[in-house]
Amino acid sequence: MNYTNILSNFNISELNEMQQESMKAIPGPHDVILISPTGSGKTLGFLLPVLQLINVELNEIQVLILVPTRELAIQIEKVFKQMGTENKISCCYGGHSVRIEENNLQQPPTVLVGTPGRIAQHLRNETIKLHTTHTLILDEFDKSLEYGFKEEMEFIVRQCGNLKKRILTSATELKEIPPFVRLISPLTIQYTTEHQQLKSSLVLKSARVKGDDKVEALMLLLGKIGNKPTLVFCNHRETVTRISDQLKAYNIDHGFYHGGLEQIEREKALIKLRNGSISFLITTDLASRGLDIPEIEVIIHYHLPATEEIMIHRNGRTARMHAGGSAYFLLDHDDYLPRFLTENPKEEILPDKLVLPKPNKWKTLYIAAGKKDKISKMDIVGMLIQKGQLLKDELGKIEILDHSAYVAIQSDKILKTLQLVRTEKIKNKKIRMEIAS
Repeated sequence: MNYTNILSNFNISELNEMQQESMKAIPGPHDVILISPTGSGKTLGFLLPVLQLINVELNEIQVLILVPTRELAIQIEKVFKQMGTENKISCCYGGHSVRIEENNLQQPPTVLVGTPGRIAQHLRNETIKLHTTHTLILDEFDKSLEYGFKEEMEFIVRQCGNLKKRILTSATELKEIPPFVRLISPLTIQYTTEHQQLKSSLVLKSARVKGDDKVEALMLLLGKIGNKPTLVFCNHRETVTRISDQLKAYNIDHGFYHGGLEQIEREKALIKLRNGSISFLITTDLASRGLDIPEIEVIIHYHLPATEEIMIHRNGRTARMHAGGSAYFLLDHDDYLPRFLTENPKEEILPDKLVLPKPNKWKTLYIAAGKKDKISKMDIVGMLIQKGQLLKDELGKIEILDHSAYVAIQSDKILKTLQLVRTEKIKNKKIRMEIAS
């Protein structure tokens, strides 16, 4: 197998140390426990060696990957497809039509990734069978247990009658592994010792609230940070909403993200963060792992993390791979820094006056058609340049989903472009287009 071509698809020339160790361990005789920080390349670290276990002549489900969230399932599917092999992968999760998945599963994939609830549903409906599944990967296994998926996972594992390999992954130490997993002489790959990969490039800072309004203090901090890609972590959905309302009052572009939102709203917020239409994402710990949001420069702990594990996952969204990053602890009058901190953060003095961040360079155009409608990036680019009178550098990142597409367009051009293309057709079809709210 030509791994050089696969690595070139990710614009990397060689694997990191953890990935190299995984390449040796996973094809071997032992079950594997892979513990490595968020952002260290775990997904590629287990997907790449799993290719050696696949029988290309067998058109059945050979590898099953269970994950705690739909976002992580989507990310794994994306990475696997980016590898560019001929093996089919299918992705199953709640929040969208089960019929779409049933149609896709009529031709069994080689690799199946999904949340335990939806995979269990397919098993009960006999949409899938796992009698040929030889490899089980439980990604972010501790989170799946925390989310209450133990019963579903136990049911799923019982359906895998011919398992030969079990792989468990986590960003932190696994406290306990339930008997139903049935690990046999596991080999542990441990890369979290003192979290060296984060410590080398993550700068810790603290900022003390001066007045009576913590939200106002957050605004001062965001104004000082400027338009750096930033995640603001809160412990409650209500706080996410309250901060979002304040940002709206100041006309600051931002997104918000928590488990109470519809899947498409969560996806849209991440798309806008990735394409530069927003710089700030206000979120619960749902966004602390398993999301495809690279190049985050700043983490703000609006609420202090309750445990060291939560802090590690939050901070792991920045200082990823070889990039640097900053993590701020926003302290109210009666807040104290967590006892589990092993270093003293640098104190950041908040400004006295609010300076609003500059508007973002990009805004996002929503197109109500996607992959399932046979729409390609070239179709969209051609229309926007020819009919929308855009120059190439006025077009940003394009993401196409099953039934929708999102295009970053220079902020000062998007209204005129929308007026020009509003009545245009793509693939001879009239398609609704609007600025993504």
